[in-house]
Amino acid sequence: MDTVVSQDGTPIVYEARGEGPALVLVGGAMTTGEHAAPLAGLLADSFTVVTYDRRGRGRSGDTRPYAVRREVEDLAEVIRAAGGPAALYGVSSGAALVLHAASAGLEVSRVALYEPPFTVGGADPSRREAYRSRLVALLAADDRGGAVELFMTHIGLPPGVIAGARQSPAWPGLEAVAPTLAYDDALLGDGAPPLDRLALVSVPALVMAGSASPPAMTEAARTVAEALPDGTYRELDGQTHDVAPEAVAAALREFLLP
Repeated sequence: MDTVVSQDGTPIVYEARGEGPALVLVGGAMTTGEHAAPLAGLLADSFTVVTYDRRGRGRSGDTRPYAVRREVEDLAEVIRAAGGPAALYGVSSGAALVLHAASAGLEVSRVALYEPPFTVGGADPSRREAYRSRLVALLAADDRGGAVELFMTHIGLPPGVIAGARQSPAWPGLEAVAPTLAYDDALLGDGAPPLDRLALVSVPALVMAGSASPPAMTEAARTVAEALPDGTYRELDGQTHDVAPEAVAAALREFLLP
Protein backbone atom coordinates (compact mmCIF):
# COMPACT_ATOMS: atom_id res chain seq x y z
CA MET A 1 0.00 0.00 0.00
CA ASP A 2 1.11 3.55 -0.72
CA THR A 3 -0.32 6.96 0.11
CA VAL A 4 -0.71 10.23 -1.74
CA VAL A 5 -1.80 13.48 -0.13
CA SER A 6 -4.59 15.37 -1.84
CA GLN A 7 -4.66 19.15 -2.21
CA ASP A 8 -6.66 19.63 0.98
CA GLY A 9 -4.26 17.45 2.98
CA THR A 10 -6.35 14.28 2.95
CA PRO A 11 -4.30 11.06 2.76
CA ILE A 12 -5.51 8.72 0.01
CA VAL A 13 -4.32 5.11 0.16
CA TYR A 14 -3.76 3.20 -3.06
CA GLU A 15 -2.25 -0.05 -4.30
CA ALA A 16 -0.56 -0.69 -7.66
CA ARG A 17 -0.30 -4.13 -9.24
CA GLY A 18 1.40 -5.33 -12.42
CA GLU A 19 3.24 -3.54 -15.20
CA GLY A 20 2.05 -1.80 -18.32
CA PRO A 21 -0.14 1.20 -19.18
CA ALA A 22 -1.72 2.79 -16.11
CA LEU A 23 -5.33 1.84 -15.34
CA VAL A 24 -7.10 3.24 -12.27
CA LEU A 25 -10.19 1.44 -10.95
CA VAL A 26 -12.78 3.68 -9.29
CA GLY A 27 -15.33 1.99 -7.05
CA GLY A 28 -18.97 2.75 -6.43
CA ALA A 29 -21.14 3.22 -3.35
CA MET A 30 -20.27 1.39 -0.12
CA THR A 31 -17.06 -0.09 -1.51
CA THR A 32 -13.35 0.27 -0.84
CA GLY A 33 -10.38 -0.46 -3.04
CA GLU A 34 -10.39 -4.05 -1.81
CA HIS A 35 -13.60 -4.72 -3.72
CA ALA A 36 -11.75 -4.14 -6.99
CA ALA A 37 -8.90 -6.52 -6.12
CA PRO A 38 -10.28 -9.49 -8.14
CA LEU A 39 -10.56 -7.36 -11.29
CA ALA A 40 -7.13 -5.84 -10.66
CA GLY A 41 -5.64 -9.31 -10.38
CA LEU A 42 -7.09 -10.33 -13.73
CA LEU A 43 -5.62 -7.28 -15.48
CA ALA A 44 -2.23 -7.01 -13.78
CA ASP A 45 -0.49 -9.02 -16.50
CA SER A 46 -1.19 -6.25 -19.03
CA PHE A 47 -1.54 -3.03 -17.02
CA THR A 48 -0.27 -1.20 -13.99
CA VAL A 49 -3.61 -1.48 -12.22
CA VAL A 50 -4.25 0.95 -9.39
CA THR A 51 -7.00 0.52 -6.82
CA TYR A 52 -7.63 3.07 -4.09
CA ASP A 53 -9.85 3.89 -1.15
CA ARG A 54 -11.91 6.92 -2.05
CA ARG A 55 -11.97 9.55 0.70
CA GLY A 56 -13.90 8.52 3.77
CA ARG A 57 -13.44 4.83 3.01
CA GLY A 58 -11.10 2.12 4.20
CA ARG A 59 -7.64 3.42 5.04
CA SER A 60 -7.98 6.83 3.38
CA GLY A 61 -8.72 9.95 5.36
CA ASP A 62 -11.55 12.41 5.08
CA THR A 63 -11.71 16.18 5.38
CA ARG A 64 -14.94 18.10 5.74
CA PRO A 65 -16.75 19.74 4.15
CA TYR A 66 -17.09 17.41 1.20
CA ALA A 67 -17.04 18.72 -2.35
CA VAL A 68 -17.01 16.85 -5.63
CA ARG A 69 -13.91 18.76 -6.70
CA ARG A 70 -12.06 17.24 -3.72
CA GLU A 71 -12.67 13.74 -5.04
CA VAL A 72 -11.48 14.87 -8.46
CA GLU A 73 -8.33 16.22 -6.82
CA ASP A 74 -7.87 12.88 -5.02
CA LEU A 75 -8.08 11.04 -8.32
CA ALA A 76 -5.64 13.47 -9.93
CA GLU A 77 -3.05 12.59 -7.27
CA VAL A 78 -3.63 8.87 -7.76
CA ILE A 79 -3.18 9.26 -11.52
CA ARG A 80 0.03 11.21 -10.93
CA ALA A 81 1.33 8.47 -8.64
CA ALA A 82 0.52 5.90 -11.34
CA GLY A 83 2.74 7.79 -13.76
CA GLY A 84 -0.16 9.23 -15.77
CA PRO A 85 -1.79 9.64 -18.13
CA ALA A 86 -4.05 6.77 -17.11
CA ALA A 87 -7.14 5.01 -18.32
CA LEU A 88 -10.00 5.11 -15.81
CA TYR A 89 -12.64 2.48 -15.14
CA GLY A 90 -15.54 3.47 -12.92
CA VAL A 91 -18.47 1.39 -11.77
CA SER A 92 -21.84 2.85 -10.73
CA SER A 93 -21.24 6.12 -8.81
CA GLY A 94 -17.55 5.61 -9.52
CA ALA A 95 -18.47 6.05 -13.18
CA ALA A 96 -19.95 9.44 -12.31
CA LEU A 97 -16.69 10.39 -10.61
CA VAL A 98 -14.72 9.28 -13.68
CA LEU A 99 -16.88 11.58 -15.83
CA HIS A 100 -16.21 14.49 -13.47
CA ALA A 101 -12.47 13.78 -13.72
CA ALA A 102 -12.36 13.37 -17.49
CA SER A 103 -14.38 16.52 -18.11
CA ALA A 104 -12.11 18.48 -15.75
CA GLY A 105 -9.06 17.84 -17.90
CA LEU A 106 -7.16 15.34 -15.77
CA GLU A 107 -4.43 13.23 -17.38
CA VAL A 108 -6.83 10.64 -18.73
CA SER A 109 -6.17 8.55 -21.84
CA ARG A 110 -9.46 6.64 -22.05
CA VAL A 111 -12.49 6.06 -19.84
CA ALA A 112 -14.61 2.98 -19.32
CA LEU A 113 -17.84 3.07 -17.34
CA TYR A 114 -20.15 0.39 -16.02
CA GLU A 115 -23.78 1.32 -15.43
CA PRO A 116 -23.49 4.97 -14.37
CA PRO A 117 -26.59 5.31 -12.16
CA PHE A 118 -28.24 8.26 -13.84
CA THR A 119 -31.98 8.47 -14.41
CA VAL A 120 -33.50 9.04 -17.82
CA GLY A 121 -37.10 9.24 -18.93
CA GLY A 122 -38.53 11.87 -16.61
CA ALA A 123 -38.21 10.35 -13.14
CA ASP A 124 -40.03 12.06 -10.29
CA PRO A 125 -37.55 14.60 -8.82
CA SER A 126 -39.44 14.63 -5.51
CA ARG A 127 -38.38 11.02 -4.86
CA ARG A 128 -34.72 11.93 -5.21
CA GLU A 129 -35.10 14.99 -3.01
CA ALA A 130 -36.88 12.94 -0.34
CA TYR A 131 -34.01 10.43 -0.39
CA ARG A 132 -31.41 13.17 -0.10
CA SER A 133 -33.18 14.91 2.78
CA ARG A 134 -33.68 11.68 4.71
CA LEU A 135 -30.07 10.63 4.12
CA VAL A 136 -28.77 13.94 5.45
CA ALA A 137 -30.97 13.62 8.54
CA LEU A 138 -29.87 10.05 9.29
CA LEU A 139 -26.19 10.88 8.92
CA ALA A 140 -26.57 13.99 11.07
CA ALA A 141 -27.99 11.72 13.79
CA ASP A 142 -25.09 9.27 13.22
CA ASP A 143 -27.61 6.56 12.33
CA ARG A 144 -25.29 4.78 9.95
CA GLY A 145 -27.31 1.61 9.83
CA GLY A 146 -30.40 3.61 8.96
CA ALA A 147 -28.50 5.38 6.19
CA VAL A 148 -27.35 2.09 4.65
CA GLU A 149 -30.87 0.68 4.86
CA LEU A 150 -32.28 3.83 3.25
CA PHE A 151 -29.81 3.52 0.37
CA MET A 152 -30.64 -0.15 -0.14
CA THR A 153 -34.34 0.67 -0.19
CA HIS A 154 -33.74 3.55 -2.60
CA ILE A 155 -32.01 1.30 -5.13
CA GLY A 156 -34.81 -1.24 -4.94
CA LEU A 157 -33.57 -4.06 -2.72
CA PRO A 158 -36.44 -6.06 -1.13
CA PRO A 159 -36.97 -5.81 2.66
CA GLY A 160 -35.98 -9.44 3.15
CA VAL A 161 -32.64 -8.89 1.42
CA ILE A 162 -31.97 -5.81 3.55
CA ALA A 163 -32.86 -7.70 6.74
CA GLY A 164 -30.45 -10.44 5.75
CA ALA A 165 -27.72 -7.90 5.04
CA ARG A 166 -28.12 -6.46 8.54
CA GLN A 167 -27.30 -9.90 9.97
CA SER A 168 -24.32 -10.52 7.70
CA PRO A 169 -20.65 -10.13 8.72
CA ALA A 170 -20.33 -7.43 6.04
CA TRP A 171 -22.77 -5.04 7.76
CA PRO A 172 -20.23 -3.28 10.04
CA GLY A 173 -18.12 -2.50 6.98
CA LEU A 174 -21.14 -0.98 5.26
CA GLU A 175 -21.89 1.16 8.30
CA ALA A 176 -18.25 2.30 8.38
CA VAL A 177 -18.56 3.91 4.94
CA ALA A 178 -22.18 5.09 5.32
CA PRO A 179 -21.23 8.81 5.46
CA THR A 180 -19.87 8.51 1.92
CA LEU A 181 -23.36 7.76 0.62
CA ALA A 182 -23.83 11.53 0.69
CA TYR A 183 -20.70 11.88 -1.45
CA ASP A 184 -22.06 9.47 -4.04
CA ASP A 185 -25.33 11.38 -4.06
CA ALA A 186 -23.47 14.65 -4.68
CA LEU A 187 -21.62 13.11 -7.63
CA LEU A 188 -24.95 12.42 -9.34
CA GLY A 189 -26.23 15.99 -9.07
CA ASP A 190 -29.91 16.08 -9.97
CA GLY A 191 -29.72 12.47 -11.14
CA ALA A 192 -30.02 13.14 -14.87
CA PRO A 193 -27.13 12.47 -17.28
CA PRO A 194 -24.95 15.63 -17.15
CA LEU A 195 -25.05 16.44 -20.86
CA ASP A 196 -22.94 19.61 -20.61
CA ARG A 197 -20.22 17.72 -18.74
CA LEU A 198 -20.35 14.75 -21.07
CA ALA A 199 -19.70 17.05 -24.02
CA LEU A 200 -16.35 18.00 -22.44
CA VAL A 201 -15.01 14.42 -22.36
CA SER A 202 -12.69 14.36 -25.37
CA VAL A 203 -11.10 10.92 -24.91
CA PRO A 204 -12.51 7.62 -26.21
CA ALA A 205 -15.12 6.19 -23.85
CA LEU A 206 -16.70 2.77 -23.43
CA VAL A 207 -20.01 2.66 -21.56
CA MET A 208 -21.13 -0.80 -20.49
CA ALA A 209 -24.25 -2.33 -19.00
CA GLY A 210 -25.38 -5.86 -18.24
CA SER A 211 -27.93 -7.45 -20.54
CA ALA A 212 -29.69 -8.86 -17.46
CA SER A 213 -29.82 -5.50 -15.66
CA PRO A 214 -33.10 -3.57 -15.37
CA PRO A 215 -34.02 -1.62 -18.52
CA ALA A 216 -33.50 1.67 -16.68
CA MET A 217 -29.82 0.77 -16.19
CA THR A 218 -29.21 -0.11 -19.82
CA GLU A 219 -31.14 2.93 -21.03
CA ALA A 220 -29.05 5.24 -18.84
CA ALA A 221 -25.79 3.68 -20.05
CA ARG A 222 -26.84 3.96 -23.68
CA THR A 223 -27.87 7.60 -23.18
CA VAL A 224 -24.48 8.45 -21.66
CA ALA A 225 -22.63 6.70 -24.50
CA GLU A 226 -24.62 8.58 -27.13
CA ALA A 227 -23.95 11.92 -25.42
CA LEU A 228 -20.17 11.43 -25.24
CA PRO A 229 -18.25 12.83 -28.23
CA ASP A 230 -16.37 9.53 -28.72
CA GLY A 231 -18.57 7.10 -26.83
CA THR A 232 -19.36 3.46 -27.52
CA TYR A 233 -22.10 1.43 -25.85
CA ARG A 234 -21.67 -2.27 -25.09
CA GLU A 235 -23.85 -4.79 -23.27
CA LEU A 236 -22.18 -7.62 -21.39
CA ASP A 237 -24.16 -10.79 -21.96
CA GLY A 238 -25.90 -12.19 -18.89
CA GLN A 239 -24.46 -9.61 -16.50
CA THR A 240 -26.29 -7.54 -13.88
CA HIS A 241 -25.22 -4.50 -11.84
CA ASP A 242 -23.13 -6.92 -9.78
CA VAL A 243 -20.92 -7.61 -12.77
CA ALA A 244 -18.44 -10.50 -12.86
CA PRO A 245 -14.78 -9.37 -12.91
CA GLU A 246 -14.03 -11.79 -15.74
CA ALA A 247 -16.64 -10.16 -17.99
CA VAL A 248 -15.33 -6.66 -17.33
CA ALA A 249 -11.69 -7.71 -17.72
CA ALA A 250 -12.32 -9.09 -21.20
CA ALA A 251 -14.14 -5.93 -22.30
CA LEU A 252 -11.46 -3.66 -20.87
CA ARG A 253 -8.66 -5.55 -22.60
CA GLU A 254 -10.44 -5.22 -25.92
CA PHE A 255 -11.05 -1.51 -25.41
CA LEU A 256 -7.72 -0.47 -23.90
CA LEU A 257 -5.12 -2.60 -25.63
CA PRO A 258 -4.01 -1.97 -29.23
